[in-house]
Amino acid sequence: MRPWPLASTVELENGVPLFLTVLSEALRLETTATPFSSDAIGDSAARLVGHLLKLGFSVSQVVHDYGDICQAITELAFEQNAPITVEEFHTLNRCLDNAIAEALIEPARLTAQSRSTDDVERLGELTQELRNMLNTALLAFHTLKRGSVGVNGNTGAVLGRALVGLQALVESRLSDIRVTANQQRRERLAVISFLNDVSLAGSLDAELRGQQFVIESVDPELAVDADTQLLGSAVMNLLTNAFKYTRAGGRVVLRAYREDTRLLIEVEDECGGIPDDNWDPYPALGEQRGHVRIGLGLGLSIARKAVKAHGGDIQTRNLPGKGCVFVIDVPLAAEEMPLTPALE
Repeated sequence: MRPWPLASTVELENGVPLFLTVLSEALRLETTATPFSSDAIGDSAARLVGHLLKLGFSVSQVVHDYGDICQAITELAFEQNAPITVEEFHTLNRCLDNAIAEALIEPARLTAQSRSTDDVERLGELTQELRNMLNTALLAFHTLKRGSVGVNGNTGAVLGRALVGLQALVESRLSDIRVTANQQRRERLAVISFLNDVSLAGSLDAELRGQQFVIESVDPELAVDADTQLLGSAVMNLLTNAFKYTRAGGRVVLRAYREDTRLLIEVEDECGGIPDDNWDPYPALGEQRGHVRIGLGLGLSIARKAVKAHGGDIQTRNLPGKGCVFVIDVPLAAEEMPLTPALE
């Protein structure tokens, strides 16, 4: 009966029964003394989505199936005079929300794992990443609009992360174009104001991922001669990657301080760190960092170009068992120049 996307026979005979099996087990365990892990339904759904995509299903089909299952269950309960309690509906809704969220992000994860390291294909990979994020945002919005799940759940968080990711990708690409064209608009910026502006977007990203974002106090006298958009994009790129690879509930720290005549801006994450024998601060596109660090190369490469245009570079430190620190190292502004607040 669904007008779009059309439901195929294969979809009804394979996709729906497989998910119902996962869902029923999750609901059964919710009634036991040891409640079902909130992540388990998502993990199972992610594996299921990967299987369905290999069968030729589209992400839209999978996501709409989940929403239709919720509607079918509630309608069937009414027809059978078996009312669903508020607590039971919340459990069902949470399981479906986790499953839909995983269905939305799994294709991007699979794409990242299969990326080529050929530099010639990098623009195509960037375009594909933009397309994936845009599709994810549209599907999440459509799901929320249908009312299958609440806006404050995981699906709403997926929509928020997709929009933040789109903003970061666009800013990164604009920086790449401007650096390549040697177009800069430098001014003397108060570092504290500059980081306050950058941290606004960072705080939203951390909130959507359930993480703690800490901005350490900065010397108000510190200033830098910089292009706000270029340097801001570099810092935001490092923050985006830090949030992406830090576990839920983990902490990302942003700090800035003077070292002689240099300004050091550090982004410290909790990605778990990397064994020393596998440590590569600038991996090729598609390589992993830690257990889930994927596709860092292109964004970091663009960030380095922006920082180098300011007479600096990006340094790295591995914190085995804990995380990683990326450090932007640029010259401090000459003391006699007038201060200009960072542009919002």
